[in-house]
Amino acid sequence: MKAFAKLLAIALLLVACVGAEPFHSPSAMVADASGRTLYIADFTARQVIEFDIAGQSVRRTIALADRPSGVALSKDGGRLFVTTAEPQGKVFVIDARRGVVTATIAVGHTPGGPALSRDGRTLYVCNRYNNNVSVIDVAALKETTRIAVSREPVAAQLSADGNLLFVANQHPSGPSTAKQVASVISVIDTRTNRAASEIRLPDGGASIRGLGLSPDGRFLYVTHLQSRYQAPASQIERGWIQTNAVSLIDATGQKLINTVLLDDINMGAANPWGVVCTPDGKYLVIAHGGTHELSVIDRPALHAKLERARERRAVSDVSASAADVTNDLAFLAGIRTRVPLNGNGPRSLAVIGQSVYAGEYFTGSLSVVDLPVSAYAAVRSVQLGVSPAMTAERRGEMLFHDAQYCSQKWLSCSSCHPNEARPDGLNWDLMLDGVGNAKNTKSLLLSHQTPPTTATGARPNAEASVRAGYQFIQFAQRPEADAVDVDSYLKSLQPMPSPYLVEGKLSPAAERGKKLFQANGCSGCHSGALYTSMKKFNAGTGLGREKGIAFDTPTLIEVWRTAPYLHDGRAATLVDMFTAADSGIHNLSVRLSAKQIEDLAAFVLSL
Repeated sequence: MKAFAKLLAIALLLVACVGAEPFHSPSAMVADASGRTLYIADFTARQVIEFDIAGQSVRRTIALADRPSGVALSKDGGRLFVTTAEPQGKVFVIDARRGVVTATIAVGHTPGGPALSRDGRTLYVCNRYNNNVSVIDVAALKETTRIAVSREPVAAQLSADGNLLFVANQHPSGPSTAKQVASVISVIDTRTNRAASEIRLPDGGASIRGLGLSPDGRFLYVTHLQSRYQAPASQIERGWIQTNAVSLIDATGQKLINTVLLDDINMGAANPWGVVCTPDGKYLVIAHGGTHELSVIDRPALHAKLERARERRAVSDVSASAADVTNDLAFLAGIRTRVPLNGNGPRSLAVIGQSVYAGEYFTGSLSVVDLPVSAYAAVRSVQLGVSPAMTAERRGEMLFHDAQYCSQKWLSCSSCHPNEARPDGLNWDLMLDGVGNAKNTKSLLLSHQTPPTTATGARPNAEASVRAGYQFIQFAQRPEADAVDVDSYLKSLQPMPSPYLVEGKLSPAAERGKKLFQANGCSGCHSGALYTSMKKFNAGTGLGREKGIAFDTPTLIEVWRTAPYLHDGRAATLVDMFTAADSGIHNLSVRLSAKQIEDLAAFVLSL
């Protein structure tokens, strides 16, 4: 009898596990032309939610095999195109009326940001880790070509006439010691399928999340961080090392107009994400994923104010010219309303009629805000499903992205580690070894398994770094339980397969590079399954005041994702590091040919 009871308990547990409701995480959305239906990509639940606007409820769900990252809808509302955030990326083609998947199209590594041409014949998809854009023939359901862009494309927006495709590259490329370090918008001529130009954000403009086009097609709006990476992390007055911004771009002239800070003088507006204009052009609406609110901006007043600054007329105590605007924390005073939401982690936005819908990632909910708004706007909230009890990993991920605990809400952990705790490509002076010794942001993947942490090993382990991050970066005192949950989240992260692999295996060049890795002593320091001895060495890479300093040996797992290289990010690529005279023992140009160095880089980039 006891044995039967035990088996029954196990069976019930298995049924509960198999049938357990997943977490719901709205990551992208699109409304149909009639304004009756909102299609929502539910990332962690691996489904598309069909939301009924009239009934304010979920009408049905469409199950997917992979995690949806982006959605686009045909003009007639008949077909839905859904990208999936997987290494072997796909676009699911869904019959929107029947709610069934009718086809899949193979694309690149971790696709997202789908954009459909006005005639519905061409679909553009951002292949994030291939650094290119797929061009898909919709009739043939086939990729026809790929167009190279800068680094980690995450969003795309077609111009009003469809002749240009603006592509947001999330991270800067090149060395982080350059005179100007900033992300770019790639501009593609859709008539030739070639990159036409690049629009660079101001120095420090990085971690782009969203693109939005004005109704008349004249202006493009870009949400991003305006990083003050040249300042030490020692003070918080009048803004801090991370500020939060929207850049305005002349879509016709393909040039940056200006960058406006979304923060207030004593209150940050961390992690701006989705951005959308209302169809009548009156409002620009921005979701703040870190502070769980919307910015509703009087769009005509914003442009009028920028025009006065361009004409060198004072518009605030700080801004008497266009050049002043990027540093003006009071620029939006009087023309922007901050609307607190009920849920956690708003990312995607849609405007239907006079209402703004915000998808809240961590609470699996929609907040609905009616326009126009006041500071005391009534916010409705709708759950998208029943989520399970919060796990330590899920809560840790939520805390990692949450800025409400930071003093004055300037930033969250994800402000410097924006994608699953990976780095932002910038140098930061955290003053762990004095002032003026900025270090490149490290990936937190495997950080708990590969102590010590930081480039100089100043922290003994990742647990110490998590707690120091709250104390010295966010100026916050948090319960130990919060840090423990963040630890759990970081420990749960898994390496992603490299885009340099060929069908999951090393390429011929990488196979040759593997032999060179062994023959040239690389495995002496980068040893074991994680390719690190977890020891510090003076590899001759320190310059100036840091000459002779021993640096921690980093893991080479996922090194393809962590450019630029060396402790100060001065090497834009591994080939640069292997050939630069100031790379210490990493300089292999004295004994390897250029072809061999390329092979070695191919191997390391495949790990």
